[in-house]
Amino acid sequence: MSSVTNSGPETAPEDAPVDDHARYRDAWGVPHLRAADGLRLSYAQGRTTALDRAWQLEVERRRSQGSTAAFLGAGEVAWDTFARQCRLDDTARRCFEALDADTAAWVRAYVDGVNDGMAAGAARDERFARTGLLHTPWEPWVPLGIWLATHVLFAGFPTKLWRAQVAAALGDEAITLFATDGPGTAGSNGWLVPGERTSTGSAIIAGDPHRFIEDPGVYQQIRLACPEFDVVGLAVPGVPGLAHFGHTGSVAWAITNAMADYQDLYVERLTRVTDATGERVEALGPDGATEPVARHTETITVAGADGAAPTEVEVEVLETARGPVVIDTPDQSVSLRYPARVRADLGFAALPALLRARTVADIDRAVDGWAEPVNVVHAADTGGGLLHRVAGAVPLRHPDNRLRPVPAWEAGYEWQGWAETPVEPVQGFAVMANARGIASPLGVEFAPPHRAHRIRELLSGSDDWSAPDMADVHRDAFLGSAAAVLDRLPAPDGLSPEAAKLRERLLGWDRHMAAGSTDATLFAALRTALVRRIAADPALAGLAAAPTSPSVFHPWLYLLPKVGYALEGLLTTDLLPALDRAAHLRAALEETAAAAAPDTAWSEVHRLAPWQALHDPEAVWPGLGGDHDCVNATSSVPGVTDLSSRASAARYVWDLARREDSLWAVPLGADGVTGSAHHLDQLPLWARGELVPVVTDWTLLTKESI
Repeated sequence: MSSVTNSGPETAPEDAPVDDHARYRDAWGVPHLRAADGLRLSYAQGRTTALDRAWQLEVERRRSQGSTAAFLGAGEVAWDTFARQCRLDDTARRCFEALDADTAAWVRAYVDGVNDGMAAGAARDERFARTGLLHTPWEPWVPLGIWLATHVLFAGFPTKLWRAQVAAALGDEAITLFATDGPGTAGSNGWLVPGERTSTGSAIIAGDPHRFIEDPGVYQQIRLACPEFDVVGLAVPGVPGLAHFGHTGSVAWAITNAMADYQDLYVERLTRVTDATGERVEALGPDGATEPVARHTETITVAGADGAAPTEVEVEVLETARGPVVIDTPDQSVSLRYPARVRADLGFAALPALLRARTVADIDRAVDGWAEPVNVVHAADTGGGLLHRVAGAVPLRHPDNRLRPVPAWEAGYEWQGWAETPVEPVQGFAVMANARGIASPLGVEFAPPHRAHRIRELLSGSDDWSAPDMADVHRDAFLGSAAAVLDRLPAPDGLSPEAAKLRERLLGWDRHMAAGSTDATLFAALRTALVRRIAADPALAGLAAAPTSPSVFHPWLYLLPKVGYALEGLLTTDLLPALDRAAHLRAALEETAAAAAPDTAWSEVHRLAPWQALHDPEAVWPGLGGDHDCVNATSSVPGVTDLSSRASAARYVWDLARREDSLWAVPLGADGVTGSAHHLDQLPLWARGELVPVVTDWTLLTKESI
C-alpha cells in the first residue's frame, strides 16, 4: 500500500497506469511519475531524466569515464586524467557487480530508461550538435560512476597536500593553521524542528545543500509513485531514487556533509624496472619488501580547437596495494585510498530502501548500509519519531592519516576496520551545518560555527513554526564572521579622515550581507584588501609558490583563497608572531577608504557565476544576498572574487503534518535544456530566497504522453 498517510489529494487519479508508467508535470515542470511497480518506476525516472537533461547526463557520464575532452576540448584533460588514474569507472563497475540482485535490477531499469530516452532528449538540446557529441548506450554501472565522480573530491582529500606544505614551511605545530574550520567547497544547512515547536504539532525538516552551482542544476525535483510507495524529493540526475532528500508522506529525511575524513593519501616509493619481460613498476611496502604495481596505459581523445583534428594523450594508470596513484611526478608519487575502491560498495542498496521507508526506524536501517560521502542524517515521521545520526564508512587508522600524506613504506598506517557512526537524541532543535558536533570524532576540520549558531538563534525565537516561516531562516544574511574583522578595527587616532569615516560606518553596520546593502559591499572590499595583504606577508612566503601537483587539486593549494577562508583563525592565532595583523588591518582600511567608489549594492558585485560545460557568454545571472558564513551561504572567495559559484543547490521544507504544505526551490529550474520554459523559471525566486509549493494533488498536474 502507499506510504502516504493522508487521502484525497494524495491519491492517484482514476487513469493511473496499471501495466506501465505515466508522467505528469506541475506548473513548474517538475515530473511526477507513476508506475505499476518499483522497477517500472525506476525505468520511468531514467527515461524522464534523459528527456529533460540529456546533455547533463552525457556530460556526467563522460566525467565518470574520463572522456570529456573528446567533445569539450583540452581544458578537460586534467579532469579526464584524474578520473582514469583514480579508476572511477572501474570502481563503479566493481561496486555494481557486488550489488544484491534486487538493487542491481533496480539500477538496470533506470539505465534502460536513460538509454530509451536519450535520443529524444538529445534532439531537444542543440549542444549535442554544436559539439558533435553522440550519445552511446550506458553500461549498467554508469549511475554509480556518476555518483563517484560527483563526490570523489567532496571530502577534500587534497587538503592533506596543503597541510603537508604548511608543516614544511611553518612547522608541524601549524599543520591545521588554515582550518576554516573546514574546506570552502562543500557544506550544507539542515535543521529539524520537533512537533512541540511547530504550529501543527508535527515536525518540520528544512535545509539546503551547498554545492557549486551548475547549469543544469545538480539536484532534480521529482516525484516517484507506485503501489508500494509515493515519494517526493530531490534526485541527483543520473542516479536512481532520492539519495539525500525525500518525503514519503509518513517520513521525511535530509542530509548534510558530516565533514568526516575517510580518504587517505600515501606517499609511494616507486621503482621502474626494465628486463627481458618488459617494463614494470614496483612499490616499497610497509614490510620493507617491494610489491608489484598494477600498470596499464589509456588514451584520452582531445577535441581540436576551431575545427582542428582531434589529438590523443596517453595516460599511465598505476595502482599500488594502497590504491590508485593520483600524483606521479619527478618530485612525488601519491596514491589515494578510498572506501568504495576498498570495499566495492557505495551503499546503493540504501536507495530503494529509502523509497520504501514508512518510519524513522526504516530510515535508520536503510542508512546503516550507506558508504560515501559520509553524511549527517535528519529524519522525522508522523508518529513523532526523530533521528539525528551520522551515516557512512570511515576507516579506523593512525591519526596522522587524517592530517597529511603518510609514508606507504612504514608500518602503522594501514586501515584497521570501520568506525562506529554516532547517533544523538534530538533535544530541542537539531541543527546540522557542517560545524563541530555529532561528527567531531570522525573529522579534522569543520565549518565555522556561525551558520549553526545563527540557525539555532533564529529557531529559538518561536515555538510556533510553520513551513512557510522557514523561508525566513533560509534567506538570513547575518555574517557572524564579520566580527573577527570589525572588532579589531584600529582606533580612529592616526587614521585619515576618510578611513575614520569608513571605520565609523562599518561599526554601525548591522552585519547583514543583504542584497541591497552598500555597507556589505564596503565590508567585502575591506576583507579583500586585508586578505591580500596577509597573503603577501613574508611570514607566509613559503606557501606562496604556485602548486606543482595536478591542476585538479589546485583549488585546495593556492595561498590566497586559503587565507580568505581561514581569515578568522589567522587574525587570532599565536602561531605567526611575525605577522603584524594590526598594521595590515590599518593599511587595508586606508586602502578601502581611498578606493571607495559611489555606494554600490552588494548584489551588484555579488552575482551568481554557475559552472557550465559549455560557457554561454550571453547568459545574465542575478545578483545575490548572503555570503559564505551566512545561513544564505552564497559563497564568494574572499581576496579573489565577490562572485558566487557555490550556494544552495536546492532548498527544501518537509512538513510532516501535511506533505502538500511542503516547499522547495532549485537555483535554475526543472528542465536542463537552455531556452526551455522551465530552464530558469525558478531562478528569480531562488535568488530572493523564496520557495514554491510541493504539489501532491494529481488533479492539479498535467499528464504527458509517454
